[in-house]
Order: sequence, then structure tokens, then C-alpha cells
Amino acid sequence: MEQPSWKKTKLSLERPYKDHKGEPIPVLLDITPDGVQVFEPPQDPTKFLGENLRRIFIERGVDFFERQDALTATGDSSIPQTLDTNDDKVESDHREEDVLKAIMTPEELLKMRMEIMPQLFTALGEMTHARELLSLLLASTAPTDPSPVPSLPSSTLTASIVTKPPPVPSVEAFNAQLTIGGKDEALRKAASLFKTAANNLERSRLRSQRYWVDALKIRRANWGLVPAPLPFGAPTGKGADKTSKDFFVSFGLEESPAHFRRRAVGHMATYETSSHVLVFPHRQRVRLQVSLLFTDSSGFSRTASNNIPSLSDTSLEDSLKNAQREMVEEELFSVLIKEASTLPTASAQVAERLIVIDAAKGTELKFELVDGEAVNAQQSYTSDERLSATCNLIYFALQGLLLSLHAIQKSQRLSFANPQRLHSSFPNKAPLLQPIIDLLQYQVFCDRIKVELDKMVFSLRKASIPCSLRFDAVGESGHQLVEHLVADETGRRIGGEAVLRIDARETLRLTFLSPSSLTAHLPQATLSIASIPQLIQLLSDEVEKCLLNRLCELGSHVCERVGATWFVDFVSGKAVGRWEGSILNFRIIFGKDFAIHSSAYCLNRASHQLSLLETYTPETSIPLVAWLQELLEKTITES
Repeated sequence: MEQPSWKKTKLSLERPYKDHKGEPIPVLLDITPDGVQVFEPPQDPTKFLGENLRRIFIERGVDFFERQDALTATGDSSIPQTLDTNDDKVESDHREEDVLKAIMTPEELLKMRMEIMPQLFTALGEMTHARELLSLLLASTAPTDPSPVPSLPSSTLTASIVTKPPPVPSVEAFNAQLTIGGKDEALRKAASLFKTAANNLERSRLRSQRYWVDALKIRRANWGLVPAPLPFGAPTGKGADKTSKDFFVSFGLEESPAHFRRRAVGHMATYETSSHVLVFPHRQRVRLQVSLLFTDSSGFSRTASNNIPSLSDTSLEDSLKNAQREMVEEELFSVLIKEASTLPTASAQVAERLIVIDAAKGTELKFELVDGEAVNAQQSYTSDERLSATCNLIYFALQGLLLSLHAIQKSQRLSFANPQRLHSSFPNKAPLLQPIIDLLQYQVFCDRIKVELDKMVFSLRKASIPCSLRFDAVGESGHQLVEHLVADETGRRIGGEAVLRIDARETLRLTFLSPSSLTAHLPQATLSIASIPQLIQLLSDEVEKCLLNRLCELGSHVCERVGATWFVDFVSGKAVGRWEGSILNFRIIFGKDFAIHSSAYCLNRASHQLSLLETYTPETSIPLVAWLQELLEKTITES
């Protein structure tokens, strides 16, 4: 016989872990107010088994299994033993199959009837006894009404005691395990919920505590705190609470434009972050890079840029300083873009994040906004330290000029009652960029002057003529230089001087003023020099004058025994020596270095012609004085 379908239904005591499609059913832990379901993360079975084994040894002792085996061996009946349900299940299946295969015979049916009939008679008697007892109880509750049931003698009522049969030990142990397991899981879930809530409360407390500690640090460091605007949708009508519950940290400069001040704000983080720094919603993390490119006459180029220090937001103070530095550099770049188109002495090319200016001959100045994180990751190496120092000077000078511009704007705003002062306070159209351009042009101008002076000094020293040069491009001190930078247009000019001393007797003094003013101070007059050829001519004339005087003195000393007369003819530019029968002339001709041509006119000769005797150049191996003495002795002997 085939077993009915309802007998094949088997209910599992463990909870379902897969749906109808065979996918694992996750355990739901929580549902957020937004409707997002939070599920229990999947557990590794190996790790879960290891944790359970570890809990067994921690909670029940290291010798738990040894004690369990000892109790099983002694047969302790107080501890329920786990039954092998698999064997029972297999045996019951075999038994059911045997029953299905067997066919009941009449003898077996009679035997079954004989076993069931006594039990049915017993049940009938119990039911009759219960009916009579119920009738008796009903009759006792209403004694006024005559009972239709005849009264029975007291001997007919007998007491029977029914006891519940004892449960099967295996079933009782299984039920206990189910109860303990369910309670344990419920307690553990409740404990995990309480632990999670406690951790959240502790984190909230620590975050709130750190919030106010950081706020006090910001206030103690004198950073600006401004009230935050009301949140979107907040009531603004009559009687509404319009007070701000939060604040912003303002780190912009006081006289900066309004759009820069609006961007220069940060706020404290109200949520969990990886670091304890502020949140800057408008921070772009760009840095200002100043670069210089010098190209000499031979075509060799040198380039360098300023040193950009790496920024690390490790603390609250550092994050504010770094954000303020970036905002100041962005404001500097915006001002430089406006001023680049108004430069009177230089041409500029302007892009979104790049400004290229031809400041002077062979000098290119570049301002660029670069990515701050890329600069921190790889620092550029500059071999030309002098050029890099110039870029650093320009970078820091721009910040000082920006503060000076802010101070002037503030004074103009406060002195609005004096209209003349408003228009004459700052006549320069480029207060930041023009001083930098003037300094670069002045540097190139001083380099060109020094090159010409060095050429002359080198030629004189090759001729063994003692000379010295003192060249000071900037004569002001550091404090005076800073004052010149923050002064008005007329007071921003810096200057220096160069002193050339020839043969410890003649001195030539040159003074120069930025950007390209040169003045020569001579014993007879003061001359303004407007070009390099004019400077070369002036140096040649002064050196020629000094050398001719030196030749006359030396000739008078050597030709003293012949009664010679020596003088300088400034009209023809010659040194002339005369004695009986001879005339000796010296002329100085300046070329790459300079050369001295000598000629003699002898009266006792029939030709009566001027003949070239000898030429001296600095490449000659002997000094000028020794050459002149030898030439004079030779001339005196021949005459």
C-alpha cells in the first residue's frame, strides 16, 4: 500500500535558511528611517565553528570533553545523552516499509480486536462515570429545583487518580536543548543590540566633546567665527527661532573681495570622519608657482621655480593655515590677471591658470596655478639655487604687496570724507606686478653694466695696471627694501653704485636707479647715461685719460737726463714727449681690449717722416711699465 501524502510531510525544527529559489535568506538586523534594510553580514562557517569551540573551552573549561566522556562511561542518568536520531530515523523507515509490505490476516485482525475492545469498554465506563459526576455536580448547584436524575447512594461514587505518564528522556532532552538554544540566541541578539547602541552613544559623546574642544581651540587661536545660516526650510516668520545653532570658521583676509571671503569658510564635521580636521566645501587645493626663464646671448637657458612646501592637514591649526594660504594665492593670481593687461613696459600672455610675461630681454616670468596634491607628491628639483631664491623672493614679495594694497584700500574706505585723497592714494595701475617687473628689469640692467665694467677691469689687469671694482646693485638694507616695496610709485625705486679705481689715483663712480637709470659722477661734471654704447665710450675716455697721464709721468722720469718735456694733448688724444731731435707720440686705441700705438719723429734723419715704432696690447707678455721703459730707452738711444 502507498503511504498517504500527509504522512510524508516532515517539519524541520531549524529555521529556513533558503527561499524557494534556493538563495540564502539574510538575517534582518535593522531598518533605517529611510527604509534601508540592514542585514547581518555573512559568516564564515569555519570561523563560526572555531569561535564556538573556543567558547566551549572558555565557558566550560579546558577539560570539558574529558569530563563528558567520564560521565558517559559511568552512566550518569542525570545528564541527558544525545540520541542518535539518524539511526532511529532509519529504523522507523524500515519498519514502515515492513508494515506496508505485510498483509493483515483474519487471525491478526481478531487479535487486534481483542486488544482494542477492552480499552474501548474502559473508555465507555469512564465516559459514563464522567456523565454521572457531571449530573451530580449540576444537581448540587441548584438544590431548589427537583433534579430529574435520581440520587445515588454515597457508596456509588468512587475516586480515581489519573497520572500523566513520564516523558521520554530523549524528547525531554531535545525540548530542553530547543528552549535553551532559543533563549541563548535571543539573549545574544539583545546583548548585541545593547552593545551597538552603547558604542553609538559613546561615539556620539566623544564626537560632541571633540567638537567643542576644537571650537575652543579655533577661538583661542583668534580665527574668525561667524554664525551659520539657517537651514533650508527653517521657519522665519514672526515668533520663530531665528538663532543659528552652528558656526562657520572664516579664514579670509579682511579686505579681500566678497566672492573670496564667501569661499574662505569651513565648518566643523558633524559626522564621523577619518581625520579631525575641518571641512572646507570650496577648497580647490591649488598652489601658486612662480617660474623664471633666463636666456643669455649665446642661447643658453636657465629656468627655476619657487620652492612649494608640502601641506599636511595633520592638525586643526595646520588645516586652517593651509586653506588660508591657498585662498591668498588664488586671490594673488586673480589680481595678477587683471594687472597683466595694463603693464606699460612688458607684454603678457594670459590663460585660465597661466600668466607668461616678457619682463626684460631674455627674461620670462611665469605665474601658474598648479595642483597642490601633485606638488606634494613630487617636489621639483632646481639646480640653479640663485634663480630659485629669486623666485622665492618674488613669491613672498607678492604677499607683502597684497597686504599693502589691502591696507591702502582700507584707508581709502575710512577716509571717504577727503575726496582728493581717494584719487591720489594709489596712482599706480599695477601695484602688485609693476614693482616685480621693475626689479627684474633692474637686475638685467645691472648685469649688463657689470659685464662692461668687468671687461675693462680684466683688460687693465692683463696689462699689469692695478685697479679695483666695487659693485653694489642694491644699496639699501633689508628693512629699507621692504619699505620701498610697500611705498607709493615714486618711492619704490631702489638703487646702487659702482666705483672703479684705476692705478690707485683715478676714480670713476657710477650710480644706477631702478629700473634703468644710470648716472656717471666725474670730477668735472655729472652725466646721465642713456645707453650701453655711451657707457662704453665714457669708460674708454676715462681709462685713456688715466693711462696717458701715467705715460707722461713715466716718460718724464725716464727721459729726465735728456731734458724731455711731456704733456697730454686732449684734443687729439695723445701723450707727447719732446726732447732735442726727437718727438715721441703715444695713442691709445680701444678695440676688444685696448692697444697703445707709439711713433717717433727724428729730426736728424733725412726722411723727416713719421714712422711706427711699436704697438702694445694686453696680450703682451711684459707689463705696460716695463714695455714703456724699454721703448723710451730704445728711442733715446736711436735719436
